[in-house]
Amino acid sequence: MTMALPKFRSSCESALIAAVVGLIAGACEPTDSTGGLPPLGAKIDATSVSGISSGAYMAGQFEMAHAKIVTGAAIIAGGPYGCSQSVFADTLPAPGTEFLNLSKAVNGCMLNNLAMWGVADPQMLADRTKARAERGEIDPITDVIGDRIYLFTGSEDRTVVPAIVKAAADFYAALGVPQTNINFVDTVPAGHAFVTNEDGAACDRSGEPYVVDCDYDQAGALLTHIYGKLEAPSASPQGKWVEFDQRLYTQDLSPDGMADRGVVYIPESCRAQAGCRIHVAYHGCGQNREKVGDAFIKDTGFARWADTNRIIVLFPQAQIAPFNPQACWDWWGYTGPAYLTRKAPQIVAVFRMIEALGRQTGA
Repeated sequence: MTMALPKFRSSCESALIAAVVGLIAGACEPTDSTGGLPPLGAKIDATSVSGISSGAYMAGQFEMAHAKIVTGAAIIAGGPYGCSQSVFADTLPAPGTEFLNLSKAVNGCMLNNLAMWGVADPQMLADRTKARAERGEIDPITDVIGDRIYLFTGSEDRTVVPAIVKAAADFYAALGVPQTNINFVDTVPAGHAFVTNEDGAACDRSGEPYVVDCDYDQAGALLTHIYGKLEAPSASPQGKWVEFDQRLYTQDLSPDGMADRGVVYIPESCRAQAGCRIHVAYHGCGQNREKVGDAFIKDTGFARWADTNRIIVLFPQAQIAPFNPQACWDWWGYTGPAYLTRKAPQIVAVFRMIEALGRQTGA
C-alpha cells in the first residue's frame, strides 16, 4: 500500500511518474447484491471512522468535515489533516496545485523528508484547521475536541514512517483534544498494513493485501477506544455483507474517484431493530476490491465486533484511474481544491451513504 504511488523506487521523481500510470484489475464477485443502501434507522450522530494509509487521511478529513456526527476516528499509518496542502494552494489553478500537493504528500507527509522545512508541523496545521472551521468549510472545532482518537504506526513501517503518525497525534492535541482521549500505539512490529490477531501475512510485511498477523486485534482495539467497553466479538460473522451501488450517491459529483460498487456489513440485530451505530472503514491505496478482493472487508475483524455491538460497518470503495492507479482516497486534491472541506466529492458521497442508512424503514 503505497498511498499516492504504485511502489516506492529509488527517488521521489519515479514515484510521481508512477502516480499517473494506469493499472487494470478485475473486480471480485459481490457477496450480496442490492441497489442502494437499506434504510435501517441507524443512529448517525454516533458515527465513527477509521482508515489506513490514504484511508487514514480520508478518515481524518471526514471527521473534520462532519465533526457534528463523528464521535471518534482511527488513523492507521496516516498523518495529520491537511498535511499535503501546498502553500500555493490558494494562488495556483488546478492541476498545478494538485501536483504540488502530491509532491508534498510523498516527501513530507509519508517519508518525513521535509521535517527541516516544517512539514508536517502539527501546530501550524491545527491553526489552519481552526481557520477553515471559522470560514464554515468544516464543522466547528468544538465538535472535534470531545472525539476519541486512536492512532497506530507499525514500528517496521517504511511507507508512512512513525514520525508522521506521531505528528497526527500532536495535531489532535494542538486542536485541544485531551490526552486522555488520544491512544497512540507504536509498539507493534508491523509493516505498512492493517493488523489482526490471526489473519494475514507476516507481521512486518508491507504488501498486498496489506493485512498482517501481529497477534493484535486492531479492529477491536480501535472500536473499543472510540466507543468504550464493548461486548466480546462473535466467533464468526453472523450478519451479511451487502454490495450496493455507489453511483446513487455520486450522480452529481465529478470527478469523484469512487468505484461503482461499495459494501456494507449489516448485523442481524441491525436489520431487526433501529438505532445501530455506523462505522466507516476506509481502505488504503492498493487495498480496494479491484486490487485485493474482499481481504480488507472480511479479514480485518470488523464484522465480528459489529455483530455483538450493533454496529453497521460501511466499506466505501475508491476507483482505479490513470491519475490514481492504486485507488487511493483523495488526500492531495485530485478531485478538486475542495478536497479538505465538507464539499469534497468523496466526503459528500459517504455522508449521503450514512444518511441513507439512517433513514427509517418505509421513509
